[in-house]
Amino acid sequence: MWLVFALLSAVFAALTSILAKVGIQGVDSNLATALRTMVVLVMAWGMVFLTGAQDGLPGISRRSWVFLVLSGLATGASWLCYYRALQAGEVSKVVPVDKLSVVITLALAFLFLHEQAGAKALLGCALIGAGTLLMVL
Repeated sequence: MWLVFALLSAVFAALTSILAKVGIQGVDSNLATALRTMVVLVMAWGMVFLTGAQDGLPGISRRSWVFLVLSGLATGASWLCYYRALQAGEVSKVVPVDKLSVVITLALAFLFLHEQAGAKALLGCALIGAGTLLMVL
C-alpha cells in the first residue's frame, strides 16, 4: 500500500509545482507560501479530526515534539525557498534541482540514522544527480 501512496504523492507534488507556477504570478513568493500553508494546515487538521487522531496528542513525547517542530521549520524553509525559486526560474529547471533532496536525504539517512547505503542506492543517487545536471544545463 505504501507504493500507491508514494505514487499519489508524486502526482500531487507534480500538480503542486504546475499550479504554484501559475498561481504565483504577480504574488510575493512569501505571501504565496503562507497562503498555501494555510490550506495545508486546514486540510491536515481536518484529516486529524476526521480520523479521530487528535486523541493521540497527549501521548506525544517531548523528544517527538522537538523533532516534529524542527521538521516543520525545515519544511517551512524548504517551501519558502521553493516558491522563491519557482517565481524566479522555470519549473522544468527548479523541480529537478529540488528533487536532489532525494540524494541529500539518503546521505543524511546514512550518516545520522545509520541506514544501509547499498550499491543500488548509491547508483540511484548518482543517476539522480547526473539526471539533474542534464535537465538543468
